[in-house]
Amino acid sequence: MPIRKYFRKIFGIKTHSKTEFFLRVAFLLFAIFFLICSLLFVLVAKDLPRPEKFTEHQVFQSTKIYDRTGKVLLYEIYGEEKRTTVALEDMPEYLKQAVIAAEDANFYNHFGIDPEGVFRSVLINLRIKEPIYGGSTLDQQLIRSTFFSTEKTITRKIREIILALELDRRYSKDQILGWYLNQIPLGQNAYGMESASQIYFSKSVSDINLAEAAILTSLIKSPYSLSPYGQNKDGLLIRKDYVLDRMFQEGYINKEEMETAKSQTIKFSTPTTIKAPHFVLYVIENYLKPKYGQDLEYLKENGVKVITSLDWELEELAEKSIQEGILRNKTYNAHNAALVAIDPNNGEVLAMVGSADWFADPYPEGCAPGLDCLFDPKFNIAVGTTKSVGRQPGSSFKPFVYAAAFENGHNDKTVVIDEPTSFGIWGGKEYVPQNYDGLSRGSVTLRQTLAMSLNIPSVKVLVGLCGSTVTESINNAVKMAENLGITTLTPPFGPSIVLGGWEVKLLDMVSAYGVFATEGLKVPLVPILRIEDYSGNIIEENHKNPKRVLSKESAQLITDILSDNNARTPMFGPRSHLYFENYKVSAKTGTTDDFRDAWTMGYTSSIAVGVWAGNSNNAPMIKNQPAATVAGPIFNSFLINALPKLQEPQG
Repeated sequence: MPIRKYFRKIFGIKTHSKTEFFLRVAFLLFAIFFLICSLLFVLVAKDLPRPEKFTEHQVFQSTKIYDRTGKVLLYEIYGEEKRTTVALEDMPEYLKQAVIAAEDANFYNHFGIDPEGVFRSVLINLRIKEPIYGGSTLDQQLIRSTFFSTEKTITRKIREIILALELDRRYSKDQILGWYLNQIPLGQNAYGMESASQIYFSKSVSDINLAEAAILTSLIKSPYSLSPYGQNKDGLLIRKDYVLDRMFQEGYINKEEMETAKSQTIKFSTPTTIKAPHFVLYVIENYLKPKYGQDLEYLKENGVKVITSLDWELEELAEKSIQEGILRNKTYNAHNAALVAIDPNNGEVLAMVGSADWFADPYPEGCAPGLDCLFDPKFNIAVGTTKSVGRQPGSSFKPFVYAAAFENGHNDKTVVIDEPTSFGIWGGKEYVPQNYDGLSRGSVTLRQTLAMSLNIPSVKVLVGLCGSTVTESINNAVKMAENLGITTLTPPFGPSIVLGGWEVKLLDMVSAYGVFATEGLKVPLVPILRIEDYSGNIIEENHKNPKRVLSKESAQLITDILSDNNARTPMFGPRSHLYFENYKVSAKTGTTDDFRDAWTMGYTSSIAVGVWAGNSNNAPMIKNQPAATVAGPIFNSFLINALPKLQEPQG
């Protein structure tokens, strides 16, 4: 049947010309489409909540992070929402302007959605080939954060748009902005600008300055990953400067105001609702975010229970040992320290103190984020290699090289000559290392040279005993360190690597020493034991399988040498901080040539421990103060109290 006859029969359209016929059909189809859209709009929009809904408390089940016993609460992800409603007129004008400039520049001109913003974000996403930028208005963000999850579905987006249109139709722009500023999540359980201002700055939002307003606005993008208490503090400050740039571009502030706010030091209040903060943030950044997304939406609302590997008793001992050590070390111009302890048999992280005092308030020594500081309490040295420059391990790197030599057929009775030696041109100059005490001892065994940490013989072990050629020998030693767990070594390599001339992470060092404790078996680090839902059902359990990376014989030999108090006595004395009566503790110190880093590493069959001491900005300590003096006492203080809790004396 011809299409014209079909439509005439079904819809009763009577026309004489084709043009008139198709115009009427088009009008009819448009009317049907408009009717369907209208019905859909009515069905969805009729359920729009009353205005008061945006300021009412919403109940979410928070995720709680515990120690290994499941009894000590370390931290709560969101938990009870902290919200204090403040009238829009009581908020600074520049805070409102900052939010509009950064999040929705066309807020006062659009009708709930911004087609221009959507089109612009699509073009940007197409250009960078990633769906990073969105075109959501403040209306849409308010609707989403109040009623929907962040699940990206077409249905959710349609409902969001319809409700945003209806919201904008019903209420004034100032009402919507007020609800938004009191509703938006800003991290640390804070919902709304007033609660966030109290948490981050310990003052009312009405009292914040322009730079602080830019910080609060910056947190809207990603409250957790941009937290001033996390590892991405620099990212927050970069975002703050972007917000100020946008305010200048939109004409809200002049150039002088922008530059002044950019250069202003931001002092953050110390959060008090967190235990083992460096460890907790390490867990969030390195385990929970990769599994549950950067914004942790599932964890914020579904009330799971995260049982970590942390031993709270050992953590408290570690914090106490660090704090006592720093009081003593300030006389050596060493203002910071870090400690990590793991169970080498299963890779579980038992304690992690990333700086001397997380809760130092505001920042000691006149320090603030981004400044050149002797002590930055928030930076986690345990997992970070740099603050201004890198952390080098000094002689604590030597056992990895000796392990490579033992794997190459040598043993602790192998003899090398301790005498002044030139190892040729490296890095453009002659390399002639010296022993710490400046003495030479002639023929020495590998047991003696490792136990006493002699430099010249150790370089000879590196270049001559780990392979058939100098290059092969050095490469084999580097490969050994990497197999044990060191992740930060970058070529080109030279003979100074045996004396710790390359950057490392404290956490990697402890894990690598743990391989000696397990007689050559490496177990990946485990910060979480299991995760349960709110009913106690196990969502996941963390089990790691050991892998052999070193022969049992070589590992046992390293352990025996590092625990041989008689062999190290000529250099360290009979009762140094490396000696533990009634316990077999294998230990090694490390001090960099410029006295910027001091290390003490050690282990037993049940625990591996590492201590770093120095300054956050890598300022040198007082010269001629070895690691045994600076880091050793912290190591000794911690282990002497921890060992009775972990294992029986060994006579």
